[in-house]
Amino acid sequence: MKSLFSHAKTSLLCACLAIVGCSTQAGSQQVSVHDPVMIKSNDTYYVFSTGPGITYYQSDDMIHWQLAGRVFATEPKWAKSVAPSFDGHLWAPDVIEKDGVFYLYYSVSAFGRNTSAIGVATTKSLDPNSADFGWVDHGAVIESVPERDDWNAIDPALIADEHGNYWMSFGSFWSGLKLVKMDPSLTAIAQPQEWHHIARRPLHEHNPSGGAIEAPFIFKHQGFYYQFLSFDKCCRGMDSDYKIMVGRSKTVTGPYLDKQGNSLLDGGGTLVLQGNKDYVALGHNSAYHFDGQDYLVFHAYETADNAQQKLKILPIKWVDGWPTVNPDDLNRYQSVLMK
Repeated sequence: MKSLFSHAKTSLLCACLAIVGCSTQAGSQQVSVHDPVMIKSNDTYYVFSTGPGITYYQSDDMIHWQLAGRVFATEPKWAKSVAPSFDGHLWAPDVIEKDGVFYLYYSVSAFGRNTSAIGVATTKSLDPNSADFGWVDHGAVIESVPERDDWNAIDPALIADEHGNYWMSFGSFWSGLKLVKMDPSLTAIAQPQEWHHIARRPLHEHNPSGGAIEAPFIFKHQGFYYQFLSFDKCCRGMDSDYKIMVGRSKTVTGPYLDKQGNSLLDGGGTLVLQGNKDYVALGHNSAYHFDGQDYLVFHAYETADNAQQKLKILPIKWVDGWPTVNPDDLNRYQSVLMK
């Protein structure tokens, strides 16, 4: 097996995953995040997650993390006009960089309803100590309204296709997951609008719970677009059974098929990773290529800590064109929250 990491910054993580148990400090506190996404700027990694104002952490080795701050000191000014019951928690961010500008997409929503919107904020630097640091909110990109829309405007993720066009995948439950083309500004959807259905779980005898699908994240690898997504129940503590699935397509707009050739529009999906006795549920993943290695980033609920969510960053190995993750790495990787 070839070396998983090619740069010194990732050597500690490599060594950590080579042994059972990855806590580098006895009794250290792990990073507690939900719906994590990650980006690297210069020599620093940043993880953004659901929370008041969108919380984010920084690290130089992907193990030791420090709380860097919040994107919003309070909340977006427009949030309560979309969701009057908004409680200050911004959901499920995504972060990308284009032409020296960082774009942070986030969700405003009422729990359990499709009273939702996806907003975007930008900054020229992620380093709070930089003169170029400072988040500017550009408001809502897209909004879903009950009784008007059969989709839910949360869980955004951006992907650039082979032509340099950007697309936003998003969605949770309802009629499934969507893809919409973005304007070159990345702060609005393109006109004329171009929409695609990319995954859903129809209600049928083999899916009695119906619709438990969300959090699409599209990752390009060797000529295929891989749509990672989460099935089943999140956010129910020890009763959660969240899991990570995948399908792939030759084009960003689909159709996405699983390893058996089943369409993700018909409830298909190939299992990537699911919970074990130590982590009852995991999901809402993102995927990245850093320093010659691909990674899966997600949250997992730890049984020993009363199902508290924990950050997981695991290497991806590609087998016959499909992403695989060693289930043992779920227990091996533990983040360290630095004071």
